[in-house]
Parts: sequence; C-alpha cells; structure tokens
Amino acid sequence: MARLLAAFAVALACVAGMGVAFAAPTEAFALSTNKATARPNEDGGDGVIGGIETRLTWEGTVGGDEEVSSVTLELADGGNFDGSTTRVTVLDGLTRIDIDSEVSTDGNLLKVKFADPIPANSLLRIVVEGMTFPAAGGEQVVSGSYETSGGESHALDDSNAIDTISNTPLQQAVAWLDANPAVQAWNSNRFLGMFLKPQLILTSLSSLFPGWVLCLGIVCAAYPFAILLGLAFSLMKLSRHKIVRAIAITYINLLRGTPLFLQIYIAFFGLPMVGINISNNLLGICVMAINSSAYLAEIFRAGIQSIPQGQYEAAASIGMSRMQTMFSIILPQTVRRVIPTVTSDFITSYKDTSLLSSVGVMELMMFAKNATSVSGNITPYVTAAIFYLIITLPLIKVVGIIERRIERSERGAGPRPVAGQDAGSATDELEAAGASHAEAIERTGLGAGTLEPAFAEEGGVADVR
Repeated sequence: MARLLAAFAVALACVAGMGVAFAAPTEAFALSTNKATARPNEDGGDGVIGGIETRLTWEGTVGGDEEVSSVTLELADGGNFDGSTTRVTVLDGLTRIDIDSEVSTDGNLLKVKFADPIPANSLLRIVVEGMTFPAAGGEQVVSGSYETSGGESHALDDSNAIDTISNTPLQQAVAWLDANPAVQAWNSNRFLGMFLKPQLILTSLSSLFPGWVLCLGIVCAAYPFAILLGLAFSLMKLSRHKIVRAIAITYINLLRGTPLFLQIYIAFFGLPMVGINISNNLLGICVMAINSSAYLAEIFRAGIQSIPQGQYEAAASIGMSRMQTMFSIILPQTVRRVIPTVTSDFITSYKDTSLLSSVGVMELMMFAKNATSVSGNITPYVTAAIFYLIITLPLIKVVGIIERRIERSERGAGPRPVAGQDAGSATDELEAAGASHAEAIERTGLGAGTLEPAFAEEGGVADVR
C-alpha cells in the first residue's frame, strides 16, 4: 500500500510540473530571417567579390501578434553600407503595403525605422544597392536586431551564409578599369564593348587559363602516341604483304574520311553503351591520338617514298637487310624532311581539341562558352583565340624557318670559305652547324678530284690538284 501511495505521489508531481511548464510564458520572435542573397559582381563570372559594390537582398517575416518598428542589419567587420541606397518593400500576402521608412547607415550597420509599425504576418524585404562585403571574402552572414512596437529589442537570427571571393589584385585592376573614363568610352561602342571589353579580357585570361592548360595537356599527351601509331601504319602500308597493307589502308582511309567530330561522338557516347567507361580527359587523349595517327601515317609514308631508290640499292650492296636500311638510313632522313609537315599537323590537332568541349571536356572552349553565357558578351571567345594564337603563331614561324633551311640545304646553298680560310676548318664549321660530312666537303669545294693540302714529313711537297 505504501508503494502505491508513493507511486501516485510521483505521478501527481510530474503532472504538476508539466502544467507549470506549459503555463510558463515563452519568448516569441516577432521577426524571423528568411534569406539573404547578393547579386554577382564578378565581371564575366557568377561570384560575389568582397570590397566591390554589389546588391544585398534581405527578407524576413513578421510573425505572432507583434509589430516591428525598426530593423538593423549588420555585416562582418570590413563590410560597408555607407553610400548605398535602400529600397523597402512590405507585403501582406500578395498585397503591397505602403509604409514610409527612414534609413541610416554607419559603416557595417544599416538601420531602417518605419513611420508605422509593420503588421504581423507580413513579409519584409530590404534591398541595399551599392553596399560592399569585406574585401577578405569568405562566408558572410547578415545579422542584426529589431525593435517591436512595444519598445522591446531582440536579436535577429543570422541569415544563410553568402560565399564571397577575396578582392585580389586582378579584381582591383578590373575595378580600376570600370572607373576609367577611356575604358568607359571604349565600351560605349557597341562593337568594341561586345567583342573586346577590357575588363572581360582581363578576367577571362585568368578564368580560361585552366582550360588552356588542359588543352595543351591533351594534345601533348596524345601526339607522341599519334607519332608511334602513324609510323607503324606507314610502314604497314609500304609492306610487301597484301593483308598488312589492306589493314593499314582501311585504318587510314576510315579515319581520314570521317570528321573528327563524329569520331568524338562515337567514342564518348558509344563506348559507355557497351560497358566501357573511361574518364573524359583520357578518352579525349585517345581520340586525338588515333585521329592524328592516320594523317601522320600518310606524312611518314610520303617522306619515306621521297628518299631516292639508289640509297636502298647502296645499302643492299653492302649487305644491309631491309629492316636495317629502313631504321639506319631511310628513317633518319625521313624525319628531317617531314618535320615541317608534322609541326603543321600538330597545330591542327591543337586547335581540334576545341571539339572536345561538345562532350563536356573542360578544355579552353568549354571555359570560354561558360564565361560567355554568364557575361552575355563575346569577349571570352576572343580571349580564347588569344590563347590559341600564343601557341600557333610561334609554331608557324618555326615551320617557316625549318622549311627555308631544308630548301637551302637541298640546293647546296650555304657559306663558302673566304680567301685565306683553311678549307678543313670551314668544313668543321659546317659540320658543327648540322651539315653532314659529305655536304660539308661539297660546299667547301673539296669534292672529287680535290685533295686536302698535306705535307710530307720529311722533304716532301704539298699534294696538289
């Protein structure tokens, strides 16, 4: 019986405690924060940069039976509301309520005082144009406080974090260009502002750089494999065996006869359908290598066949096999002759990497496409052209120099020994410059029928012509 009474007493105590808890008044917040957003201010991007003017939009809901008489928004140290303009909107459902307000700013504080309290269950939106977040960047939250019509002050709950970018020297340079009158006059021209906007060129050089690096990486990784494949198929096409020749001819004609764009689509969409999944970058390297190998095969084949037949016969006369002749005599001369054409093909392959952007490879053109869609300006594409020209123009110049030197060498043109210069030293100079010994002898005049001057050791006379 005593135990039952004790249990009953405990139950009564619990019920009494719950009643007290429910009866106790709880604090009800009259204004709750819904969200805070900032307009992107990155020229050519979608980021929010600290230290540069942007637009902040803050929204909150008035709840309960309270009315709000003033709201204070606060940024982290380094943020600034001074010089900004503020627009206040109050909505009751879909109906707009006209309420006069007075705005004051003090550094990172902005206070909005309402002439009439904002009624309960209404939406408050504060739009601040021309404010700045801290230049250091990072995740920024909007905090603050508010006052009710009864004079009570409460803290606002923090807003969601707004990710901001630190104000780098690049962004400072862009801000200087924005304020420069000459740049403003340049951009006022419809054509110049759309295709050659200085601020976008500057930011695009930075944002497109990773895509350019990947573009170079793909072609530099693919081309060595393309050279090996091309050389192998060129030798197969010159083979004496019909089946080997047929395989090489089929491979070369199929790849040269179909567009690279089609080959990319077959590889990127066809292979996954049969269960072969390869990363986009690696698959891009493979496609570029296979496509280039077909063109290189024809380049090497033409170079091999340009070597005079007499060299094959001379090699055979001294007992060299066909394989020894090819790798010791023919191919070294072929490489020298095809260098200009191979370099031109490398330039073509480098530019063709832009087609990989159609299948999601994040190379140069994909970065330019994204920047253009964000900015609504064609300047990122022009900047991409600058990146391509950085590589292609020097290589075109190199090809021209190599072609002229090969042409001079084949004509026998070059420096001749001057009066008083020893013919042997002139020959040595030519050999050091890259000429073969036979070429050096011919170009210095020491050909057949001419003997180098030599003296007998004792009482001899010089050998003469």
